Amino acid sequence: MSGSHTTPSVGRSYDRPVILLADDDAMMRVGMAARLRKLGCDIIEADNGEAGLVAARAHRPNLVILDWMMPGLDGPSVCEAIRADPALSTCQVVLMTAHDEPDQIAEGLARGADDFLSKAASKQEIMARVQANLRASALVRELECTRDDLDRSNRQLSAKQQELECELQSAARFVSSLLPSTQAQIPGVTVAWAYHPSLALGGDLFQVSRWGTHALGLSIFDASGHGVAAAFRAVALSSFLREDNLAKVCPSFDPGLIVTEANRFFPLSEDGDYFTLWVGRLDLADWSLSFATAGHSGALVQREGTCRWLVRETFPVGFDGDARFRSEHVSLQPLDRLFLFSDGLYEAPSANGELWGRTRLEVGVVTHRRRSLAECVSGTIAAARDWQEADRFPDDVALLGLEIGGTIATSEGESHAI
Repeated sequence: MSGSHTTPSVGRSYDRPVILLADDDAMMRVGMAARLRKLGCDIIEADNGEAGLVAARAHRPNLVILDWMMPGLDGPSVCEAIRADPALSTCQVVLMTAHDEPDQIAEGLARGADDFLSKAASKQEIMARVQANLRASALVRELECTRDDLDRSNRQLSAKQQELECELQSAARFVSSLLPSTQAQIPGVTVAWAYHPSLALGGDLFQVSRWGTHALGLSIFDASGHGVAAAFRAVALSSFLREDNLAKVCPSFDPGLIVTEANRFFPLSEDGDYFTLWVGRLDLADWSLSFATAGHSGALVQREGTCRWLVRETFPVGFDGDARFRSEHVSLQPLDRLFLFSDGLYEAPSANGELWGRTRLEVGVVTHRRRSLAECVSGTIAAARDWQEADRFPDDVALLGLEIGGTIATSEGESHAI
């Protein structure tokens, strides 16, 4: 009777290796099966090629031993069918033949066999070859399981990454909402700004707002590091610098005292986190500017073809809790332009790693001095972007410009009262 005989049941997950033995010689099949069971294997028997292929697809055995000569589908044909079935990719296939001629071996390997077994081989050789192929099958299946685990992990990672990206975008929108309003009017002052966050959520922010009725408060700061933690530390400092809070902790609105209080409120964290900060107070009556800085070099005044940096060498916020910061004073004139910027602007790298630098930043703002302030801001940003030959900056880039007594303009180059 044609067909197959199997010890294990269909669909079962085996702890023991499973061997499919397909041979039309019943005596040969029974003897071989008895020897194989001594290896601790479950044996499936088939007496022809068609039955062997059906059994292989039903049980996915670790090892398939095929007689070369069988009625109907011969061993090499079954081997080809197994190799064409992705579900059977981990099966080791051994062709068994009474004639192990070189041409026959070459044909069998070409049609998908992994090994050859001579019917005249000793019991020791048969057992050794079977065990070697079982080890190969176990390794292949282990690799398949590892691949499946990796695929599963990658899918989970992609889902988590997408979830994290949504959270970062939400956080970035919140941080951007703290940037200066484009609706508040400041008589006699033109304001334009551009903000280009990097791929990683960062901690660069700037502010421009009324401090009382006769002064304009300015600040730009950078929280060390990147990511959500840096961004929300920047949010905390932004809240500290709000007019209503400063009216309580520093009612004089003196920049030096403001930076001193910030230094006291935001000590160096256990992880070494700190801020760099520049704070300015512009008197709207006489255009006098008071400023103080804590490790931040992001301010300059452009007057005609010259630039003056408004910076003083100091430690960043949090390095020394007892530090006292003092205000510096300069007088601005009509058509003077004051620029505040993050270090991500002048530290934009070229393809070979050279930084854009402060000198090129000066050249950028001076080159565009005859254009509107908004065009100057956008043109300077474009020059830095062209320098690095990339659309995205590796760090947050902020550029805030103010012009005394100039034409009212808004950020990104459009006319608007601010």
